[in-house]
Amino acid sequence: MRDIDPLQVSEVIAVINETLDSAFPIILVEGEISSFKINQGKFVFYDVKDETGSLACFMMAFQLKFPIEDGMKVRILAQPKITAWGKFSLTVREVMPVGEGSLKKSFELLKATLEKEGLFDELRKRPIMPMPKRIGVVSSSQAAGFADFIKILQNRWGGLEIILVDVPVQGMDAPAQIVGALAHLNELPEPLDVIAVIRGGGSADDLSAFNHEDVVRAVALSRTPVLVGVGHEVDTSLSDLAADRRAATPSNAAELLVPDKIQVLAGVKRIAQKAQNGAEAVIRVFEIDSENVLNSIDKSVNTFFVQKSETLKYMQRTLHQLDPQAVLKRGYSLAKKGSKVIIKTSDVILGDEITVQLSSGELGAKITYVSN
Repeated sequence: MRDIDPLQVSEVIAVINETLDSAFPIILVEGEISSFKINQGKFVFYDVKDETGSLACFMMAFQLKFPIEDGMKVRILAQPKITAWGKFSLTVREVMPVGEGSLKKSFELLKATLEKEGLFDELRKRPIMPMPKRIGVVSSSQAAGFADFIKILQNRWGGLEIILVDVPVQGMDAPAQIVGALAHLNELPEPLDVIAVIRGGGSADDLSAFNHEDVVRAVALSRTPVLVGVGHEVDTSLSDLAADRRAATPSNAAELLVPDKIQVLAGVKRIAQKAQNGAEAVIRVFEIDSENVLNSIDKSVNTFFVQKSETLKYMQRTLHQLDPQAVLKRGYSLAKKGSKVIIKTSDVILGDEITVQLSSGELGAKITYVSN
């Protein structure tokens, strides 16, 4: 022992913390909350425990994005440390409830807080544009819900500009990335008509990112109207409540955003038929009793065609919008690999030969790079 130089207490603590930083820079711990308390409104202390052990935890109040209390099961992302007083503690970066019971309790606590702030008030919700042309989407490109959403959009209307921000929609990284995606879409130079936040079904743990306080506030404060379609019909997240409009599922979100072109065309045909029937009725009346209606027929015809003029203009506008050539003439093009329309980058690989359809003619092209 005489050959060992003594260390000061603070030096020992520093050496231990350096060792911990090297071996365990960050750890993920799951357990039950106990002895939860907040000091001075900003310092949060609690223990996380299981059947045989307990660890002290510390974090700042502003980091607490899910309300927690004693008895809740949680998952924490933390850095192990020895404090200046020689106590081992976990410095928590993020905490998330897990398990249906804990998630439900946290949901109700945060819902009550945000309701008092008015984030869910119907008066602050904005209408969604009936026929949007530029749609921002926050979702995972690999999710089945996203694929259903795109398929239904294209089948119902088509010719839409979709700007996807590809993010994870579950896990501890998901909330920050969803918030970042909403911020990015709100800052685009050319404004969007609507933003759709979508995710298919899953467990309560899988959907918990959409009950994160930062995500809920980002949805509520978005400059662009937001439609949220998360989970199944029975699932309701806090993001659903904060959105300008809620969809039951990703598929339902697509149905709410655009009309069905088949139904629109049928409606146009019905209007045209009514116009034709009205004109024929006027002619029949004139033929049956031309002497009695001669003085009024001019006024009736003028009134009729003034009313129907706007109907015909609406028909022309609708038919023009449905014309694929009109979309191509606006500068868009249609890429195909064989007979299959290319929708996403995963539909092609380097070296594929494709056909690009323009408003007049086609081009042959070869894939030289693919960028997601």
